[in-house]
Amino acid sequence: MKKRIGFIGAGKVGFSLGRYFKEHHMDVSGYYSQNPNSAQAAAEFTHTKFFEKLEHMVGESEVIFVTVPDTMISKVWEQLKQHPLQNKIVCHCSGALTSDIFSDIDVCQAYAYSIHPLFAIHDRFNSYKELSKCLFTIEGNEKYLSYFSTLFSKMGNSVQMIPKQEKVRYHMAAAMASNMMVALVHICERQLQTCGFSEESARDALAPILMSNMQHIVSEGCVCALTGPLERCDINTVEKHLGVLTGNEKEIYKCLSKALITIAKKKNPERSYDQMEGVLE
Repeated sequence: MKKRIGFIGAGKVGFSLGRYFKEHHMDVSGYYSQNPNSAQAAAEFTHTKFFEKLEHMVGESEVIFVTVPDTMISKVWEQLKQHPLQNKIVCHCSGALTSDIFSDIDVCQAYAYSIHPLFAIHDRFNSYKELSKCLFTIEGNEKYLSYFSTLFSKMGNSVQMIPKQEKVRYHMAAAMASNMMVALVHICERQLQTCGFSEESARDALAPILMSNMQHIVSEGCVCALTGPLERCDINTVEKHLGVLTGNEKEIYKCLSKALITIAKKKNPERSYDQMEGVLE
């Protein structure tokens, strides 16, 4: 059964989810925001309604998505719970916060959820086109877990229920896979620039190996995808690598190499990595 979905907040996540829901024929009521211009723009982009007042959006919505920055969710909730919320469903899209941020929601006779797309939403006007590829994690009141699971499954998304106590660990893994990958590539680009590459040519040079390796990881798993001097226990090459690195970048190389040894041991159980571990210490 379809439920009318309204949004508080009109940033990248609000824009993207609203348009994604509309593309899949969901009933989206529209947007309210402290910035009326952004709410109006989101409403135009999604062909929905712009609400000048919060109470009007609440009155016309059965499901309310609070798509504001994490630091603003509790402040928005304090305003939202001043309005009639009986039997309404209130969600946020934070990867790190749980549904507990909607404190005392039982008093309002409403239901709280955290629903997070495991995806880096970069652009408010285009990211919705890629949301079909992502997994959504869901945490909250048991009453509507199956409703949300069915909703996203019908749109073609994978769904994972996540325990409340593991939200921070989950978000840490997502942040490492997304944001910290950016830092690692940036280090590699800078090293190539030292070799005479321009910033653009360094990025272009790394693109094939980055894309190919990621495809192997996704299709075959980390163990099968692992190659290189550490996997084959080429101590001489690793020592040379360490010789050209300094400071934080040297420590990053060593820390990641230690993690890679754990994977290498699974790939080559007959091979000893004791000497390599000594080099990295």
